[in-house]
Amino acid sequence: MLTLYSSLTSPYGRKVRMVIDILGLADRIEVRHASTLDPDDPLRKANPLGKIPALELADGQTIFDSRVIVEFLETTYDDGKIIPREPGRRFRELTLAALAEGINDALLLITYEGRFREPEQASRVWLDHQYGKVRRGLEEVCRNLDAYRSPGIAAISLACALGYADWRKQLDWRAEFPPLAGWLEEFERIQPAFARTAAPAE
Repeated sequence: MLTLYSSLTSPYGRKVRMVIDILGLADRIEVRHASTLDPDDPLRKANPLGKIPALELADGQTIFDSRVIVEFLETTYDDGKIIPREPGRRFRELTLAALAEGINDALLLITYEGRFREPEQASRVWLDHQYGKVRRGLEEVCRNLDAYRSPGIAAISLACALGYADWRKQLDWRAEFPPLAGWLEEFERIQPAFARTAAPAE
């Protein structure tokens, strides 16, 4: 049995949990809640950086971060539907996924600026820098939207980023980028793993 240290609210953990769901591995991988702020959490033994997700293998070795875990799961259990095997298609898919992941990174930094700083300490310059990344990234996604196809890792990563923005409400992306709203609705319709990995209601 493998163990995934994560949380049900992490968009990076959600990406891995979606891959686990899509590959039919739920009965082989236990998902264990981890707290990144708890110094006594076993997560810090699995990943000395204390970041989620981390995957502990049967022999005790651990794999992190989410991109490496997905690579491991795809290489070990998949046939190329999540990350294509042919080099040209593979690196195009990974680049599109990196764009979505970068959007997610910026959304997370926006959230952390509000969570870990007092209001008077928050940097408007820093926030504007992150919002710029998000908006430029989403504009580029819209220009390549046809390439974000389920169950590819690019589509999974984009869905997790948009789901995180829906949950944390860093910006009203649905109003600013209407094509993405239709895309996510269609993704959710054809990919039940998205609903099954949603963050619990607060």
